This record gives sequence, C-alpha cells and structure tokens, in this order.
Amino acid sequence: MGSISSAYRVIHLHTDGRTQKVVFSRFCSPCDIKELLCTAAGLSRNTTISLLDSSGAMVSIDPTMPNNSERCPYRVLPLPGGHLTDKEELFQNVLTQVAEQFSRAFKINELKMDVTNRLAMLEKRVELEGMKVVEIEKCRNDIKKLREEMASRNNSSFLEENKKLVPRRDVPSYPKYHLSQETVEALRQPTFDVWQWEPNEMLTCLEHMYHDLGLIRDFNINPVTLKRWLLCIHDNYRNNPFHNFRHCFCVSQMMYSMVRLCSLQEKFTQIDILILMTAAVCHDLDHPGYNNMYQINARTELAVRYNDISPLENHHCAIAFHIFSQPHANMFAHFDPDTFKQIRQGTITLILATDMARHGEILDSFKQKVDIFDFSNEDHLTCLKMVLIKCCDISNEVRPMEVAEPWVDCLLEEYFMQSDREKAEGLPVAPFMDREKVTKPTAQIGFIKFVLIPMFETVMKLFPQMEEVMVQPLRESRDRYEELKQIDDAMNEVQKKKSENLTMGKKK
Repeated sequence: MGSISSAYRVIHLHTDGRTQKVVFSRFCSPCDIKELLCTAAGLSRNTTISLLDSSGAMVSIDPTMPNNSERCPYRVLPLPGGHLTDKEELFQNVLTQVAEQFSRAFKINELKMDVTNRLAMLEKRVELEGMKVVEIEKCRNDIKKLREEMASRNNSSFLEENKKLVPRRDVPSYPKYHLSQETVEALRQPTFDVWQWEPNEMLTCLEHMYHDLGLIRDFNINPVTLKRWLLCIHDNYRNNPFHNFRHCFCVSQMMYSMVRLCSLQEKFTQIDILILMTAAVCHDLDHPGYNNMYQINARTELAVRYNDISPLENHHCAIAFHIFSQPHANMFAHFDPDTFKQIRQGTITLILATDMARHGEILDSFKQKVDIFDFSNEDHLTCLKMVLIKCCDISNEVRPMEVAEPWVDCLLEEYFMQSDREKAEGLPVAPFMDREKVTKPTAQIGFIKFVLIPMFETVMKLFPQMEEVMVQPLRESRDRYEELKQIDDAMNEVQKKKSENLTMGKKK
C-alpha cells in the first residue's frame, strides 16, 4: 500500500454473472464514484449501496480505495430502503461532502511540509552563512511572514500549541481501510519497511495495531475517538529530519512487533500493553529538533519550565495528556479514575525513560533484576517496560540495512543543524554532533557496540527468541560499519601521504 503515481484507479465489479472494469480518476469525489458504481451495476444513481470484497468485508467508497483483480472482484450490494427521498438524498450528500473534506484534509500536511521546508531553509541561511546585518533582518522578516502564512493557512502551528491540540479533521463514521494480508503479516515483523508509507497509511496501520492487540475490544474504546486521537498525534509531530511522525510510527511498530515476537500479552496485563503502545506513539510529541543539552545550555523556555530535568521528555508527556484532555480525542474518557491514573502514571514513566541521560541508570537497574526476574513483581515489570520502550526508541539498526541506513542520515542532519546553531550562539558542541569531526561509521560503531548490543543482549536473557531477529542484525550492522571505517581510514592515509609527498616536492 505505497503511494500511487497513476492519476486513475481501476477496480473490477461482479454484476449479472460477469466481471466488468470500472475506471475513475483519483480526484473524483466519493459521491461521483458511488454514482459510477450504481450505473455499472444497473442501479439508479441515487441508490444506497455498500461495496464488498471477495471475503464479504466492506470497502470504503472513496478515491483511495484499493485496486483489485478480475479474480477477486468487488460486489455492489443495494441497501434496504431502495431509493432515497429528497430529504434523505440531501442528508446523504451532506455526509458525503464531510467525508470528502476529511479525505482532502490529509493534503493539508503537504502545504504544511512545503511551508515548513521554506522556513527551515531561511532559518538555516540566517544561522549558517554569516550574512550581513541588513540581509539577516530581511530574512527575519521573511521568516515572520512565513510563520504568519502557516498560522493562517493551516489554522495551526507548532508555535501556537493550544490551537494545534484540537483535531481539525473529523469523520461522521468509521471507515475501515483495507490492509492486505501480506501487509498485516509484515507489520508484525521487526524487518518492516517504514519508508514506503504515506502519513494516512501509517495512521491506518497504527489503528490496525490497536485493534489487532484487542485493545479497542477489551477496553470498549470508541474507534472514531481512536482515529481522532491519532490524527491529533500526527499533527503534533514537527517536520524534523529525524524526530518526526515517521519516527513515531517506527517506534510504535517496533513495540508492536516485540509484543508479538516475545508473546508479551502472556506476561503483561492488557493495561500494560495499552501503556506500552500509547507511550510509544506519544514519546516524542512536539520534539523541536534540538536535544536536551541544547535546551539546557541555551536556557530555553522548556529548560526553565522543567528545571533542566529531562525538559523534552517532560514536554512530550505534557503534550500527550493535553491532547487527552480534549473530549473528542480522549479514548480514555470512559475509564474509571483509578484505571486512568494507572495509565497516566505508566505512560509518563515510560516516556521519561527515553531520556538517554538516564540510560546507564535504567540499564544497570534492569541488569540487577534480570537473572532473578519475577513477572509477578511490579517493580520488575516496570523496569522491563522502561527497557522495552528504550529498545524500540533506538531500534533502527535492528532493521535491514536499506531501512536502517537512511535513518542515520536523518539523525546526522538533525545533529549538524543543532551543532551549527550551537557554534553560532557560542554554546558547547558535542563532538558526535560536529559535522567537522563525525562520520557515519564513527557515529554508529560506538553506539551499536556500547549502547544497543549490551541492552538488547540483556533483554534477550528473558526472551531468547530476540537473538536471531534483533540481536544478530545488530552484530552484523556493527561489523559492516567497522569495515566501512577501515576503508575510510585507508583512504585518509593514502590522501595524507599524497599531501606529504606534494609538500616535500614543493620544498625540493
């Protein structure tokens, strides 16, 4: 279910004992598509219909509906009530227009991305190129205009926190998107390719995870509220190179795959599973693209607000529960106070655990417990959950090389943006973020050897099934980067000798 480049969609219908092809533009409205299907089925254009696939599951009638084959045609099913009265038809048209607006709403993010990219380019020019005072002032004015444009066009901005927390999109019903069986199976694996999915498709996959784990059923969560909450989550991730909504999806999908791989539902309660998944989804909400050290050294508003103690992680928690405070996005609204308190405390504990400044403390605590681990001990379980979300948060190197390596480029881009800004502002710069000192192999080797492998191998003591699909890929990734470093070192040595020979030649 990747992005579709064609401007047309082709579906096959089974009508009157034969299969016929229906072609329509992906820019058609749901109403136009419905009338086209009615005509193809020999029904009146205003007949109320449902579209069913070969297994009898309902397919949503909209421009993004999945293609099918002649072997698996859809069936058009007229619904009881036959033709609509004028009033019913008017009401149906209103619902259709609302659904169409919901479909179009996803395109808001394209505008948001475009404007944000332009904003980032201008800010980078100001920060990196050492412009003259007059030029800097001109760029600042341009940035101010762009920010105003974002606020007016999107009616939301990461600079206007409260506005952004209110979902701008809504649906009159809950259309369940069709995921192929191949996608459903792949979604459960740590090897899942997170790069081939558009934002609306990632939202659909997240919905599926909550349904597949039985969380919607067991806690009687309203599926429409789940959708509204996820839309709000999406809108509160910024367009950073690394800490963005795709990273949120990546971490959540890895958590989902670990629940499946390690049979965590046999070890944890469903409330624990709900906490693990929800913390993964919310763990980097509204991340500004600059880490805790920058916040503290620059004395930003976040650092002042949270007294230099995990300012970003505390901010992520605050945004998460500000979203839950919105009635239309609160999927816990019907929970009793004690259960909600348990979920809130558990989610906060896990998100705060993702601060890498606490890595040694949390891992040491877990190592003390792992050899005598007791799944009936609440302290042991909490420590395990903290380590699990840490594993998922930094799990990119577990995935295949072609999936993992682009994340390194994204992270280095974000690091370099921060270090360039720190240099411009006269702040301390971490060596691993300095574009003049770090390379991809040097950035990864130490992190994989001394952070990732020790943590995953410790968790593997409880879940041996992790070795083949998670730990072994980490070892292979370490070996690959060490080989790359050897090649880089050899090339640098050759270049150094050439320079020395050239210098000696000039002296002669």
